Amino acid sequence: MIVERLAVQKLLAMLEEDVLPEDVTSKAVKGIKSRASIIAKEDGLLAGNKFIILFLEQLGFKILDKMTDGSAFKKGDRLLEFEGDGEDILVVERLILNILSRLSGIATITSHMVKLARSVNPNIIIAGTRKTTPGLRIFEKYAIEVGGGDPHRYNLSDMVLIKDNHIALLGGVKPAIEKVKKYVSFSKKIEVEVTSLKEALEAYEAGADIILLDNMSPKEIEEVVERLKGKILLEASGRITPENILEYAKTGVDIISSGYITHSVKSIDLSLDIKKID
Repeated sequence: MIVERLAVQKLLAMLEEDVLPEDVTSKAVKGIKSRASIIAKEDGLLAGNKFIILFLEQLGFKILDKMTDGSAFKKGDRLLEFEGDGEDILVVERLILNILSRLSGIATITSHMVKLARSVNPNIIIAGTRKTTPGLRIFEKYAIEVGGGDPHRYNLSDMVLIKDNHIALLGGVKPAIEKVKKYVSFSKKIEVEVTSLKEALEAYEAGADIILLDNMSPKEIEEVVERLKGKILLEASGRITPENILEYAKTGVDIISSGYITHSVKSIDLSLDIKKID
């Protein structure tokens, strides 16, 4: 609950963009007791109510009805219903719609990609990346999990990920791993980004825990899988979308990470309906 409340503090800070110094339009409806409903205008998978409900309760709204995150919804379904002052509802309207629309979009596409990939590779993990919206990472990573995916790294301290620029500065895959190991606790896994079978074998021999096959074709990945499957975790990444994920899943990799699910996702269309109540 502490984590959720810290997330609510982030939402309160975001609200300042809309509410300060005042809502010059909605002052006219101040004092009108009102009921608001969040309505789906298309099908999807819900994510974000966990945070939005706490946010609304902290602001003094009364929650009347709600759907649970992870629930599939259809066009026309009511995702959330709450009561409060008319002015206050209109002040928070855009923020809650933005959050629920985006997080539900991420959860929906993640779920779709998980189902596609597991239809040909039942144990594969679909993971996110750090290609998230600045300020929204905790929410977007949560939405990935709601959709059945893995959040991957939340930040740079989660694990070691030696990328191409590290390798360029440190003189190669093997020296990069050796150098990093001198600075890192035994408790941190080491993942190395490679672009060829040769580099993958070098990373394996140097003691990496995970190999990230970056922007390699499915055929190239199959060659690595044939040599290293079961010896080390293999992750494919780079321009993987719903359109080509089956090709990558069929290679037999253990993990597919995709920035698409956060940087190119379409938000789910939602609306807020409000009415005056006695």
